[in-house]
Amino acid sequence: MSNNSEVAAPADSGHQELDIVAPVLPPARFVELPDRGTVMVRDFGAAPDAPAIVLLHGWTATADLNWFRCYGSLGERYRVISFDHRGHGTGLRSKKPFRLEDCADDAVDVAAALGIDRFIPVGYSMGGPIAQLIWRRHPENVAGIVLCATAPYFAGRREKRIGAVGFAGLGAMARVAPEQAKIWVVEQLYLQRRSERWGPWAMRETADHDWRAVLEAGKALGKFSSSEWIGEVDVPSSSVLTMRDQVVPLRRQVKLFEQIPDSDAFRVDGMHDAVVANAERFAPTLVRSIESVLRRS
Repeated sequence: MSNNSEVAAPADSGHQELDIVAPVLPPARFVELPDRGTVMVRDFGAAPDAPAIVLLHGWTATADLNWFRCYGSLGERYRVISFDHRGHGTGLRSKKPFRLEDCADDAVDVAAALGIDRFIPVGYSMGGPIAQLIWRRHPENVAGIVLCATAPYFAGRREKRIGAVGFAGLGAMARVAPEQAKIWVVEQLYLQRRSERWGPWAMRETADHDWRAVLEAGKALGKFSSSEWIGEVDVPSSSVLTMRDQVVPLRRQVKLFEQIPDSDAFRVDGMHDAVVANAERFAPTLVRSIESVLRRS
């Protein structure tokens, strides 16, 4: 499967100019998680007994929006599992406040429902804390960890705000004025990263977000820190560092790498959207980082 495969979705009311160019994506299936609901999961790639990786996407994205340009390269070598986190896209819906810990448990339970006992969580941005929490809460299920464009914490003492609204403020705003909060996030975070080619499809991808949960996820990110325990990781680990990242500063990515014993680092010359914007460099680097973990497993 080519990383650049695409198809034009049907236009509305016969207006051809409204055609949405969308990538060709792997097939999906539905997985039932007891007491939580049904999750749409992509389960594809190499033979079922190949090494399994679970892809964990970033904040305000979806699994497809985050990883679609890496699916082809990864599927040639691994059994690949991807799905949307709670409140994002087709992810689980819950009336409970968003917790990164619940996302970690969801990932383990999705894998178990597919017959996978051990896997490598691959976390991008917000997916990084989720991957770290998978190891902390379910170490018996983790064969190794790959962390991309992520950090051990996201809100420092001097850097508690993104633009005009802090992470914690987003979570509170979500309950009081969700529409205003949604508009702010789309304008400040997403629209800065959109491209003419994929923008309409990407906007459609995020149309199904539960914005209350998504904004509470921002609050959860702001409160997250693994600094006190990340040094205890006892499985092989690799970090993919986005060298010109304007969202997760490189110094924090390096701090995470340095705190994990015997971790390997791989560099990509790109910004926070390198997984899409620089996929021709990011995808092979990601494969090398996974292979590094597998060699040491």
